[in-house]
Amino acid sequence: MSEVVKLERHDNIAVVTVNSPPVNALSAAVRGGIFECMKSAIADPQVQGIVLTCAGRTFIAGADITEFGKPPKPPGLAEVLVLMEDSPKPIVAAIHGTALGGGLEVALACHYRVATKDARLGLPEVKLGLLPGAGGTQRLPRAVGPELAVKMIVGGDPIGADAALKAGLIEEIVEGPASGGEAFARKLVAEKRPLRKLRDDDSKLAAARADRSIFTNAVAAMTKKARGLEAPFAAADAVGAAIDLPFDEGLKKEREGFLKLVSSDQSKAQRYAFFAEREAAKIAGVPDGTKSRNVARVAIIGAGTMGGGIAMSFANAGVPVTLIETGEEQLKRGMGIMQKNYEATAARGGIPADAPAKRMALITGVVGLENVKDADLVIEAVFETMAVKKEVFGKLDQYAKPGAVLASNTSYLNIDEIAKETKRPQDVLGMHFFSPANVMKLCEIVRADKTAPDALVTAVSIARKIAKVPAVVGVCDGFVGNRMLAQRGKQAEKLLFEGALPQQVDAVVTKFGMPMGPFAMGDLAGLDIGWRSRKDRGIKSEIADALCEAGRFGQKTGKGYYKYEQGSRAALPDPEVEKLIDETLARLGRKKRVVSDDEILERMMYPMINEGAKILAEGIAARPSDIDVVWLYGYGWPIYRGGPMFWADTVGLKHIADRLAFYAKETNDPSLEPAPLLKKLADEGKTFASLAAPSKAA
Repeated sequence: MSEVVKLERHDNIAVVTVNSPPVNALSAAVRGGIFECMKSAIADPQVQGIVLTCAGRTFIAGADITEFGKPPKPPGLAEVLVLMEDSPKPIVAAIHGTALGGGLEVALACHYRVATKDARLGLPEVKLGLLPGAGGTQRLPRAVGPELAVKMIVGGDPIGADAALKAGLIEEIVEGPASGGEAFARKLVAEKRPLRKLRDDDSKLAAARADRSIFTNAVAAMTKKARGLEAPFAAADAVGAAIDLPFDEGLKKEREGFLKLVSSDQSKAQRYAFFAEREAAKIAGVPDGTKSRNVARVAIIGAGTMGGGIAMSFANAGVPVTLIETGEEQLKRGMGIMQKNYEATAARGGIPADAPAKRMALITGVVGLENVKDADLVIEAVFETMAVKKEVFGKLDQYAKPGAVLASNTSYLNIDEIAKETKRPQDVLGMHFFSPANVMKLCEIVRADKTAPDALVTAVSIARKIAKVPAVVGVCDGFVGNRMLAQRGKQAEKLLFEGALPQQVDAVVTKFGMPMGPFAMGDLAGLDIGWRSRKDRGIKSEIADALCEAGRFGQKTGKGYYKYEQGSRAALPDPEVEKLIDETLARLGRKKRVVSDDEILERMMYPMINEGAKILAEGIAARPSDIDVVWLYGYGWPIYRGGPMFWADTVGLKHIADRLAFYAKETNDPSLEPAPLLKKLADEGKTFASLAAPSKAA
C-alpha cells in the first residue's frame, strides 16, 4: 500500500503498522498510508477488528512540523480521522513510546486505546504557540474530563500510562504494543463490544456543564504562568467549546483557533526556538562521526551554590558524582543545602517522596582534590577569579586520569589561559552553567583554542543527558550571554544619569517579557560584587558606588536600587534612591530630561543585538540561532519573541542600525555605532537569518 505504512491480516484482525523513522511523524506519506490501509481493512469482509500500531521506538510522536507554513498535501489529518472514527469495525490504537500531538489525536479517533507501561501521552502543541488542530481539544475532554484535558492541553505536559489508565484515556496496559493491541482487538470482537466514539460520548462533560467553575478554576491554575503568551488562552477557549457546543461546532472553533495561531508571530517565534534548540546541538567544525568519550563518573570541585546545583543536575539524571571541597565545614554545608532543596521539592510534589534519598546517594562528598582520580569529567566550580582557577587546574593536571575532560564553570574568564596550566590543553573546555544550576536549562560550552573535537562532543552530549540545552561558543570576555548583557547594563546605568529611574527602566524590560529588569537583577545578585570589581579595576560608577557606600547592597541588606520589606523579595521603589540620584546628578552638573519608554526599550535591546552581530562576525557563535538559544534558556528571553537575533529580524535591521547611529550621536557614545556586520546586512536589506541559510552561489 505504502512504503511507510503496511497492512497485514492475521485471520480476522488487520494490523496497520506505521514505520517512518525516527519518530513516525504524521507526514503526508504517513497520513496517506494510514488512510489507504484503513480503507482497505474496512472494506475487507474477512476483517472484524483493526489495530493501529507503530514500528521503531515510538508511536506517532506528532505532526511533521517541517510541513508547517507550506501548502497542505492531501489527505488532511481530519479526513483520515473521520474515516477511522466512522469505521463500522473496532479500531484499537496500540501505543508505545510517545503519542504526542497529532499522534494522540489519531489515537483519540480510534475506538479504543491500549499502551505499554512506559508510554507517554500528551498534546504539547501549546509549546510551539499552537493548539491541537485535529480534534484534540474536543475529544480529549470527552475521554478524560475537562479538568485533566485543560492540564494536558493548556499546560502541554504529557502523562504516563498509569495516569492515562486511571483517567480512562486508555483501556489497558499491555506488554508489547502489537501483540497487546491484537489480543485486545480479539477480545472486543469476541465480546461484540459496541464501538466507543468519543465524539458521541458527552458523559464526562456533564459535571462541568452543570458547574462551569470546574473548568474555569482548572484554566486559572494552568494560565497563571502564561504571561504574554497567546496559545494557552486560545487552547483554553477551544476546550471550553467542547463543554459549550456540539462536537462539530467545537471542531470548527478549534480549527479557527489553530489557523489564527499558526500564522501568528508568537507561534513562528516558538517554532523557530524549537528548531534552534536542536540546531545548537550540532557542533560546527567537528569532523563527522566524532564519538563522545565515555562518562561514567563526574567530579565537581566546589560545593557552593553553583557546585551544589551542578551536582544535583547530574544526580537527577542518575550520574554518580564526587563533590570535592577544601574543608569538612564547607562540604557539610553544601551537602545540607542540597538535601534541603530535594526535600522541599518532594514536599511540593515535584519529585517522588523517595527521590531525595536516592539522589543524595549518588553524591559522594569528600575533602581533597586528589579525589578526582576516578572521574571521566571534572567540573571546576570555584570562586570566579583567574588566580584561583589556574591554581586548581595546575593541581588537576597531577590528579585527573588521562583522557578525563576538564571543564571550568566560568562565566567570563579566558579558557585558553586556564588550559595553559595543564599539559593536556586538548582536554580543557568551559561548561558555563546558569544559576540556580539545577533549574536553569542553558549550558554554554566554551571551545578553547586547543580543545579536542571529542572532548567538545562529550561536553555537548553530557549536557543533553542532564537535560540542559548546550550552546557551543568561543573564547572571549563573557562569552555570548554575559558579553551582550554587559552592553545592556552599560545603557541602563547611563539612562539613570539622563533622568530615568530604576523602576521605569525595569518596567519597560519586564513589559517586553523579560523576567526581571537590570536594576532588580542587580539587587538580586548583590551590588557589592560589581562594586568590589570596579574598585579592583580603578573604575568609578557614581550612582552605583553611592548606593554601595550607603550600605545598600540589594536584597541581602533589604535595600539596593529598591527597598525590600522584611522576608519579601518584592522590589519597592524607594524615594531615598531618587534623592540619591538627584544629588549625584546635581554634584556632577548633569541635567535631567524626560526619557520615553520607547527610548528605554531601544537602548536596552539594540546595543545587545549590535554586540550579537560582533559575536557572529568574530565567530564566537556559529549561528544567530545559537545566540538566541543562549538568551532563551539562560536569561529568560520571552520564548514568544524567539530570541534577540530572531526578534531583530522582525523589527528590521535597517531600523535598528539607524536608531543605534542616532543614539551614538545623541549620547556621544561611539560604542553604539552599528557593527560592520549589522550595517552590511541592513544596507543589503538582509536578515540575521540569511546568515544561517546556505549560500545559493555555486
